[in-house]
Amino acid sequence: MPSVRHHQVVIIGAGSAGISVAARLRRSGQRDVTVIDPASRHYYQPLWTLVGGGRASMGESVRPQTSVMPGGVRWIRQTVMAVDPEAREVMLDHGGVVSYGHLVVCPGIQLNWGRVPGLAEGLGQDGLSSNYLARTAPLTWRFIRDLRAGSAVFSMPTGAIKCAGAPQKIAYLAADHWRRTGRLGKIDIHLVLPGPAVFGVPEFASVLEEVVRRYGINVHYGSEVSEVCSDAKEVIVTDLASGTRSSLAYDMAHLVPPQSAPDWVRRSGLAAADDPAGYVDIDKHTMRHVKFPEIWALGDAGSSPNSKTGAAVRKQAPVVVENLLAALNGRAPTASYQGYASCPLTTARDKVLLAEFDYSGRPAPSIPVIDTMRERRDMWHLKRRGLPFLYWNLMLRGLA
Repeated sequence: MPSVRHHQVVIIGAGSAGISVAARLRRSGQRDVTVIDPASRHYYQPLWTLVGGGRASMGESVRPQTSVMPGGVRWIRQTVMAVDPEAREVMLDHGGVVSYGHLVVCPGIQLNWGRVPGLAEGLGQDGLSSNYLARTAPLTWRFIRDLRAGSAVFSMPTGAIKCAGAPQKIAYLAADHWRRTGRLGKIDIHLVLPGPAVFGVPEFASVLEEVVRRYGINVHYGSEVSEVCSDAKEVIVTDLASGTRSSLAYDMAHLVPPQSAPDWVRRSGLAAADDPAGYVDIDKHTMRHVKFPEIWALGDAGSSPNSKTGAAVRKQAPVVVENLLAALNGRAPTASYQGYASCPLTTARDKVLLAEFDYSGRPAPSIPVIDTMRERRDMWHLKRRGLPFLYWNLMLRGLA
């Protein structure tokens, strides 16, 4: 029988959600906080779009995990294989078992490259890349920079993904680069989107529609890339309403894989039975599991119907901590997350449309006086410098 270690609060995942919650718990005086994650590096992934667009270096996005782990937190550097919510135990890859008083589940999202035939095999070669991997984000910029003429394809998959604006942000960065270098008229740009509009909030969609017109981008609404034929340098695009398949040639392509919660979440019974993506089944306001009151979730692996962004995590973490502390003290949770998310959409190499919204599906601006309903250069500086500073120096320390 494997040995069992018990901890009052166990956090699965040392990404932005896990580290933020751990830091806030420590600041609140909690002594027995354990984080489980095997990763030795911590990434600020929102910067990867700028890496792929040639506006930032990969080195700026990464730091040693030890440098962001809060003091006094026990760090178990292993991989979670399963959770037994009835026994309140977490099973690890080396055979160990950790029991918990309360469990915070925030392992991030799973990138399902294999669900698009040919994507994994061709990735990183002959113009095909994705900003969703650290090793291929720099290649995106190389392929954009090297393209002189031809066809460029950018795609977004169906279902929830982390940073849903990222698939089109890189299209605009690339188009603006080609415009500035006099190549835009020689490149046929395609943007494949699964929804009926370029963005889910109409006020921001109207701005982005003008951006699309400005660059002459061909948008394939209600469609997704369903197969990659890298030898022929073409993708198969499926119309989601009719099922019709058509081929689209590319000289450069940026593709994004379908995404879901990690497989072990569904196997552990933490997801709703009717959720094919397997996200942790939580109350969208309290972030508490609907069936197991000692389990909480936030970030990309939670079922709350917000956009999966770092800004959402920043608003969720205080709610989870406040409600968890209340539960530890025998009180009902009263803190409520209202679905806030923010997507700083890079519409040019020096402009950003700061899209902020909540569960209502309406704009939810957080910066007084400034009109964020249009493209702005000052929001570019916020995206490029301000938000990374906030992340490394305040958010991960439980201060913002």
